[in-house]
Amino acid sequence: MAAFGIVEGAAGAAFAGTSSSDGLASSSSAYSLEFDSTAWSYDAANDVYYQTGKVYVANPAATDYENLSIYVPGAYLTATANSDGTTYTATVNPKGTVGDYSGRTAPIVIPVNTPGYAAQKPATSYSYGSVSHYLEAGLIYVWPGLRGRDGSTSTRSDAAPWGVTDLKAAVRFLRYNRSVLPGSTDDIVLFGMSGGGAQDTVAGASGDSPLFEPYLRTIGAAMEDAEGRPLSDAVAGVMAWCPITSLHEANLSYEWNMGQFASTGTRASGTWTSAYSADLAKAWPKYLNRLGLRDGHGRRLELTESSSGVHLAGSYYDYLIEVITTSLNHFLSDNTFPYTVTTMGGPPGSGQTGSSTTYETVGDYIAYLNADSTWVTYDSTTNTVTVSSLEGFVKSQKTASKPVGAFDGYSREQTENNVFAMGLDAPSHFAPLTRDVIKANETTYATYSDWESGYGASEYDTDFARKDSVGKDMAWRADAYNPLYFLSPAFDGYRRSRVARHWRIRTGIMQGDTANTTEINLLLALQNYGIRDVDFATVWAQGHTEAERTGDPTTNFISWVGSVAKR
Repeated sequence: MAAFGIVEGAAGAAFAGTSSSDGLASSSSAYSLEFDSTAWSYDAANDVYYQTGKVYVANPAATDYENLSIYVPGAYLTATANSDGTTYTATVNPKGTVGDYSGRTAPIVIPVNTPGYAAQKPATSYSYGSVSHYLEAGLIYVWPGLRGRDGSTSTRSDAAPWGVTDLKAAVRFLRYNRSVLPGSTDDIVLFGMSGGGAQDTVAGASGDSPLFEPYLRTIGAAMEDAEGRPLSDAVAGVMAWCPITSLHEANLSYEWNMGQFASTGTRASGTWTSAYSADLAKAWPKYLNRLGLRDGHGRRLELTESSSGVHLAGSYYDYLIEVITTSLNHFLSDNTFPYTVTTMGGPPGSGQTGSSTTYETVGDYIAYLNADSTWVTYDSTTNTVTVSSLEGFVKSQKTASKPVGAFDGYSREQTENNVFAMGLDAPSHFAPLTRDVIKANETTYATYSDWESGYGASEYDTDFARKDSVGKDMAWRADAYNPLYFLSPAFDGYRRSRVARHWRIRTGIMQGDTANTTEINLLLALQNYGIRDVDFATVWAQGHTEAERTGDPTTNFISWVGSVAKR
């Protein structure tokens, strides 16, 4: 079987730098990076060898998170029982097979389950049910604990970029021990949803980036193998469902995509935030046009002024409408009618219940979409549609669910302000593009009765200037968590990392959690970078979830890993 091949890079260069002769980031090490091949446990009923709780860095900042578990199909190891009667000593069996894979070729999959960029707790006990689908398919499952925005203590900040740093360190640990572990460390695939999809996207775009090196060294990540060769933290593949990413510009894109069509709440007339929403929306096309994105035909994608709304014209606008049209056409081809739409209720305890509506025919459903304005035209002879208006789509199906300042909140109240916190209970501003909008319009905002001086640009500047425990300021940290920093020539990190070769991106097109442009720009940036394998789809009638056009997300992911590995 052909391997994935590891990554696209800059002339194959490794950006890991140099390290001490033992491959660690520090000469004083509290933990060994050597994997203990004499400490395997065995599930005889399911033929699985596993280990839990292995610390994967030499100088961990948080041993409660920085440890991993590994789960291996029994065919991939040759083992003998130890005298204690409970553990086994095992060596790799390269000829052992499960399905299409062997003890040497099996891909390694790593979950990134970090909603809202939260921490991922490591496994504390063995459960076959949580990994059975992957092992039965012949994959090796590695579950690392990762720090996140909700794990900080009074003496330790676990905010960005520590989550992705820990993920990279776990990847390096696997490569450091590749001679004693089964599976192919050239074929490591990450998968996650929401903040997890965002962090695996960052990791997939930033392989071996110099931005992470000082953080990796601080925790004693493996930097070289036993022969002194640089180790890589680049991965082969990324599966991202609804990745909430590109946070540096997300306030702007959210208002351009959705906020400009809303007029209630923080977007109600007479509030300073209504003016702020309009200014954010106006700023986003300027940012977008600087990216220089191109479609598959090499056409430059840009936004231009329009007779109504904020820059609702130009080649980029047309491309976005094409994406929406394709999503709805896929929905019509994938589903049969009658079709029932079920809306979710409120959060647990809210007393709000969902509702269901059944549409007998496609015509009934199109009439529902066009209830307030006509933005979808249906051709019954081909069972296809044409979408004509972003405004119509948004007002009907994708209304703004977040307030103005949806990601970097003007009073630091948003989840993402904690992603970049400087310590426990110290949320921080992180988005210079947002700060620039505040700075340019602060005098006007101050004329509104609901404006407060604490919303001003100086608050952003104060947060930006502060440095973390590694001595890096907010600009460094925000760049590290921006996948476009590594993929777009508009940023200094372009072609200074190793980018994963294989991507699968799925998003629910109806979600109000982020703009459509978030995933679309990621797709375009990857394709413009030269990544040939990007399997992308926006899924109609789905929101912020593991959205799939058809089938089960786990089954589809496993199938995708197999299809990529066979190339």
